[in-house]
Amino acid sequence: MKIITGGVTAAEGFEAAGVEAGIKYKDRKDMALIYSKKPCVLAGTFTSNVVKAAPVIWDKNVVEGAPFGQAVVINAGIANACTGQEGYGYCERTAARGAKALGVPKEAVLVASTGVIGMQLPIEKIEAGIDKLAQAKADTIAAGTMAAEAIMTTDTRSKQAAVEIDIKGKKVTLGGMCKGSGMIHPNMCTMLAFVTTDAVISKELLTKAVKEDVQDTFNMVSVDGDTSTNDTLLVMANGMAENPEIEEGTPEFALFKEALHYVNESLAKMMAGDGEGATALFETKVVGAATKEDARRLSKSVICSSLTKAAIYGHDANWGRILCALGYSGASFDPEKIELYFESRSGRILIYKDGVAADYSEEEASRILSDPEVRVLVDMKMGTETATAWGCDLTYDYVKINADYRS
Repeated sequence: MKIITGGVTAAEGFEAAGVEAGIKYKDRKDMALIYSKKPCVLAGTFTSNVVKAAPVIWDKNVVEGAPFGQAVVINAGIANACTGQEGYGYCERTAARGAKALGVPKEAVLVASTGVIGMQLPIEKIEAGIDKLAQAKADTIAAGTMAAEAIMTTDTRSKQAAVEIDIKGKKVTLGGMCKGSGMIHPNMCTMLAFVTTDAVISKELLTKAVKEDVQDTFNMVSVDGDTSTNDTLLVMANGMAENPEIEEGTPEFALFKEALHYVNESLAKMMAGDGEGATALFETKVVGAATKEDARRLSKSVICSSLTKAAIYGHDANWGRILCALGYSGASFDPEKIELYFESRSGRILIYKDGVAADYSEEEASRILSDPEVRVLVDMKMGTETATAWGCDLTYDYVKINADYRS
């Protein structure tokens, strides 16, 4: 597997664009397009929130019922959530305008929105933006970056990842982009993620790979514990690499899953590290758990703890908060047996062992916790299962950002 520069345009046959449409922001790009020169098999996962945005419902219908997909139109600033039949009708109008501009069937156009809940889209601006996107689309890295920038809301930076693998002598590429900074607690948030690949793979096998991998990537991220109405992960495969079709149970499928995992995990970590107001990526890795589900519950419980997140912001080795979060996770364990460490590029320190605090230096612990990426490592001493979750510290700026988000 070779890590390369790029995002959704890295794979053969994919084009993208980002433009200013004036939907909500006055001085920045706010609409993006992903387009494939050939029809794609689709896979996707969506928010588990009972309140689902109109584009989520539209995309679920396309992914599950349409013969193929070929384009995604995305807007930032307005979520098109809790907008009733009018909002759903705007999804159809968006897809219809995209179909006309790109020369593809309406049923092959997916839509995605992110931003404020409860506002109707300015559909005339959306339609005009689609025409601009169709004219601007290109297969360059720069075009992919423009698209990644156009889907940002409170994000401070765009998020992209791409890799190449070899499938029986054919170069296969996977690339992706995402946005997400607040209302991030996926259960598949205002999280949107898009992955493109030129691999030849069936819809059934692509769906299997995506739904398995999301459990250990996007679903292991939390910024603030809020599961959005708009969470969407879409994966498109157009087959233009012309590799022999990837089959289940083969080394090629294992390699494809490894590449997909790299892209998904990279994007997930970028979201966590760019949480609203964050100064640090906060990772918790649980090892030695009795079951995989226990490992996931334990690690995610720690990164979701507001008290622990605040301690990370303060560079405070307040390990009692971590033990507390482990204890209410729902997993059974013996607190007298576990070990707890803090880690970063500045070093590693044992904090807790055998039911009591270890003999450690508060100054050294604070130094380790002062880095931009910090990790809590917990050894449960119960089995062989492991899981990692990603979040961020909780700062004053998180409250400031969300106190005036609609203004």
